[in-house]
Amino acid sequence: GVGAMTWSPLACGIISGKYGSGVPESSRAALKCYQWLKEKIISEEGRKQQVKLKDLSPIAVRLGCTLPQLAVAWCLRNEGVSSVLLGSSNPEQLIENLGAIQASAGGGRTSTEVLPKMTSHIVNEIDNILGNKPYSKKDYRS
Repeated sequence: GVGAMTWSPLACGIISGKYGSGVPESSRAALKCYQWLKEKIISEEGRKQQVKLKDLSPIAVRLGCTLPQLAVAWCLRNEGVSSVLLGSSNPEQLIENLGAIQASAGGGRTSTEVLPKMTSHIVNEIDNILGNKPYSKKDYRS
């Protein structure tokens, strides 16, 4: 009966795609206090994550959404997740992220919300690409 709140569903901006070609000077990862993030992005594991993002892109296109919206919807679709903590640098990013759960209003990238499109088939497809499927450990001793 306890829910979880996910933190950083966009992996500190990695899922936004802005780090696909390295670390832009204007990005958070370019700041001294975020050296840990820069190291994560340019590491071997970071390069593997970029490949996974490219593999997820066709799913986002099929659903008519962006990768950030797909990530937020995937988090919310998981059993046990009650809410997702979003962070944004500007109102446009927040509006885009909210497109995962609401229909866009003027100028948005999606025409309908993403969450209802997260069928078990789509979730399994995403889980297979990511290789990090959350699991539920149910306690039946009650």
